[in-house]
Amino acid sequence: MAQSRDVAVLVGSLRKGSLNRMTAEGLARLAPDSLALRIVEIGRLPLYDQDLDDEGRPPSEWTDFRERVKEADALLFVTPEYNRSVPGVLKNAIDVGSRPYGQSAWEGKPGGVVSVSPGAMGGFGANHHLRQSMVFLNVPMMQMPEAYVAGAGDSFDEQGELNARTAGFLRKFMTAYAAWVEKILAS
Repeated sequence: MAQSRDVAVLVGSLRKGSLNRMTAEGLARLAPDSLALRIVEIGRLPLYDQDLDDEGRPPSEWTDFRERVKEADALLFVTPEYNRSVPGVLKNAIDVGSRPYGQSAWEGKPGGVVSVSPGAMGGFGANHHLRQSMVFLNVPMMQMPEAYVAGAGDSFDEQGELNARTAGFLRKFMTAYAAWVEKILAS
């Protein structure tokens, strides 16, 4: 059997008990064997300051993060919506990974996004705002199926596992995402 594709998973919520982290962990269990999902932590990345790159002294957290993203075959974002956009911690990670100019860690990697919200719209605004940023960074984002998990508080059982309905939906998403990753990497 071929080696699994390494998928860097970025979770846009730092909250203890985060529904987004729980979803990301569930996605890892639902993923086809062709994918190996690993969460890349973003909560300790210092805010991006171009002067540090220009002066040749980027923080080690930036350097480690950039290398981890560069090593990955593909990207999967799991994010809540804050004010119709992505959380600042995720935007900061995107900025850190895109620099220094001309050395983006994101370049050409197939991407996907799942937005997770306790609200009725399932993070629609964050999902689309994230796509806009990633297209600019030359990350081909999977268009269909889209994945919005609305009412996310009801998507888990007492043990924190995805319920059957949500798991079925996300399993289909992961199957499509695996095909997307192969299609982009083969081109």
